[in-house]
Amino acid sequence: MERNLKNVLVISFGFLLLFTAYGGLQNLQSSLHSEEGLGVASLSVLYGALILSSMFLPPVLIKKLGCKWTIAGSMCCYIAFSLGNFYASWYTLIPTSVILGLGGAPLWSAKCTYLTIAGNSYAEKAEKNGKDIINQYFGVFFLIFQSSGIWGNLISSLIFSQASTKVEISEENLACCGAYDCMTDTTNTTGPAEPSNSLIYTLLGIYTASGVLAVLLIAIFLDEIKSDQAETEKEILETPSFWSTFLATFQHLKDKRQCLLIPLTMYSGFEQGFLSGDYTKTYVTCALGIHYVGYVMICFSAVNSLCSLLFGKISQFTGRKLLFALATVTNTTCIIALLLWKPHPKQLAVFFIFPALWGLSDAIWQTQTNGLYGILFEKHKEAAFANYRLWESFGFVIAFGYSTKLQVYIKLYILLSVLVLSMVTYGAAEYLDAKSSPGTPTATKKEKVEPLTQEAHM
Repeated sequence: MERNLKNVLVISFGFLLLFTAYGGLQNLQSSLHSEEGLGVASLSVLYGALILSSMFLPPVLIKKLGCKWTIAGSMCCYIAFSLGNFYASWYTLIPTSVILGLGGAPLWSAKCTYLTIAGNSYAEKAEKNGKDIINQYFGVFFLIFQSSGIWGNLISSLIFSQASTKVEISEENLACCGAYDCMTDTTNTTGPAEPSNSLIYTLLGIYTASGVLAVLLIAIFLDEIKSDQAETEKEILETPSFWSTFLATFQHLKDKRQCLLIPLTMYSGFEQGFLSGDYTKTYVTCALGIHYVGYVMICFSAVNSLCSLLFGKISQFTGRKLLFALATVTNTTCIIALLLWKPHPKQLAVFFIFPALWGLSDAIWQTQTNGLYGILFEKHKEAAFANYRLWESFGFVIAFGYSTKLQVYIKLYILLSVLVLSMVTYGAAEYLDAKSSPGTPTATKKEKVEPLTQEAHM
């Protein structure tokens, strides 16, 4: 157990270091590289590459390199993205975004495979239930990993708050913040002065060093899967070919319930894309300054983590329909309020209330949608979750893709429309499921999908 637990901790802290850097950097893209929409364009490309990567790369790389070196190699793709930010241009940031996107899927697949093999291996020796040990390992992993959202954002805010020049924001400039933004380069026209290059390079240096430490931690301290575990690895990796996986994913669309869940799944990408791409830029950076982005996103991450744990526990008592209703009401209220609110530095608390409420609703979208897929499509989980990742990623691609082309109020109306459509089609999917197979959900189905929840976040 001690050796296996050591490996679980090595992977967990490796991911913590890596996503401390990536998470903080993602939230700053729209504010840091707002010229011609470079920041959000890079995120759109990144998620597009992730769609392609998830379809064929993971099994190939894990078979060739093994879990350990797939994790280490994929982590290097994230470091490339940090390096691309040092001299941000269309020729550096877009290629490194593609590299990161291609490395994202193998990274998460190799991590899941490694923890599954380690859990089964220990369970066999200790004569315990493999599923219980695997769930324990994933529990330890996510307990450590979830805090990366706090550390990455805290580092960025602490560094950017060192800026010596503070500029008073004029009422004229504040009029360009919020839903009816002026579609201008926010960081150059409003708010506290844009952070100096030295501060930006300091932050990027810390993020890059954090990524390098993650790779070294994995390369030096993570044990390779031993020969007596090779058969288990072989079994897990005996996945269908690219074309059969590709076809299975789209054949699954013959199930009407899957088609009805597409708007809900895409909404997950839309709402996360809006918060990290639009709210951080046109509300926070515009009215308060870029150094507040980290603090605001810490609030989102903390509430999101706590509510994910809470709703995962209480869903067995409340049922998913009630939780989906709570998320819908919360998000609808936030969207309407964001349409009406004119952000002003004197209303500091309000800037944190929105991400807190967004974190609450996002926790429901993530935990309950994953659970819903596992329950409705128990016999075709692989194809179902491939569809989940595909359509959520499409949501991200579209949200980041039109980010610089439309005013915020139009994006909020789109978000509201997709939310309403999602709930209508979700209700139809529930009705079809109840009509075809009443009383089928089981407790075990939830356990199996739990590790996949964060995978959808990359």
